[in-house]
Amino acid sequence: MATSTIRRISSQIYRLPSVSPFTKSVVARSSTTAAASSVPRTSSAKVSDRIVKLFAIDPEGQKREIVGLSGQTLLRALINHGLIDPASHRLEEIDACSAECEVNIAQEWLQKLPPRSYDEEYVLERNSRARVANLHSRLGCQVVITPELQGMVVAVPEPKPWDTP
Repeated sequence: MATSTIRRISSQIYRLPSVSPFTKSVVARSSTTAAASSVPRTSSAKVSDRIVKLFAIDPEGQKREIVGLSGQTLLRALINHGLIDPASHRLEEIDACSAECEVNIAQEWLQKLPPRSYDEEYVLERNSRARVANLHSRLGCQVVITPELQGMVVAVPEPKPWDTP
């Protein structure tokens, strides 16, 4: 009964256009957990099955291989590899975002990502001093890593002068 209710609610949330990808991933994880708790587990999920290798171009122009886990945000993977300062983005919520986790996604990977939410568009435009929307810009806190993103190339821009102390 509870599992069917969670599935019904999560399918309704997926249809809402204003829900961020992060929220959708949380709902997907909770509905999967609820479904899994009603079914006995036959084998445990291995961390090695969730590993997704990505490439990040750091501000100095060096291409580095980074490893993330599927279901994790791109921001978390970049923080774990020291490419984004963890103090600059303490919460992985769009409401607390100041675009310090902005990254540029390579053209060939853009269509594999869900479209930007209204909130993500707003944060990117609000923090763009040039007032020109970069089509490759995404917020790392809103990009959820999936196995389909294996090999994705992400550029981490230099901190903006107004963001550095």
